[in-house]
Amino acid sequence: MKFSSFLYLLTFLYSVNNYSQTFPIHKKNDKITIDGDLIDWKTPFLGPFVIHNSGEKATQNTMVSLSWNDENLYIAYRTEDSKIIGSSQKKDSKIYETDDLVEIFLDPDGNGQNYLEIGVNAFSANYDMLIKCPSSNCGGWKASMAFDISEMEAVSKTTPEGFCTEIKIPFSSLEKIKNGNFIQPKIGTKWKGNTFRIDYGNTTEYLALQYYKSLKFGFHQPQEFAVFEFVE
Repeated sequence: MKFSSFLYLLTFLYSVNNYSQTFPIHKKNDKITIDGDLIDWKTPFLGPFVIHNSGEKATQNTMVSLSWNDENLYIAYRTEDSKIIGSSQKKDSKIYETDDLVEIFLDPDGNGQNYLEIGVNAFSANYDMLIKCPSSNCGGWKASMAFDISEMEAVSKTTPEGFCTEIKIPFSSLEKIKNGNFIQPKIGTKWKGNTFRIDYGNTTEYLALQYYKSLKFGFHQPQEFAVFEFVE
């Protein structure tokens, strides 16, 4: 009986660790203007997002698209929101506690430490944070809002359906992350990460592109991050 329980646990842990989906980051040679207007965005969108710890359908749809060139990573969100909650706030405000927003977590070396968290609300208020360690395995929660991504751009624009957001992340800024083990991406490079949304509507929902099969609450589950692959 004890052996059967142990075998079941190993099977469950194996399935969790091998659940990560792979999502493409398409290479683009044409210029992308960061203005929240997605009329010039040609890369396919992924989604819709689901409840982050169950996979259930969200009340309102969220879609995301990722692209890159030799200098930058670009992320675009198309968000349905019938009741936008939030306001224009100063840089690095804790908008994740109060405002509707979209987020991305990026872990280039995939070790679950020293990864980025970026959030942007419907009014272009944004923050960038370095998560040094989210679990007891590496000493417990450690994060730094003092970290800044040099020359990052993040702009949102409201639409009749909700809001759209564009983010530009220069690769040069990621080289400065201590122990981040950043390497300039090329075709075939794979990063770990996930994209999220917090919707403080009539019912608060925490959404993700890839939900967490362990069913744990909270976005910071790096062992279950998706895989982002840089492709042509």
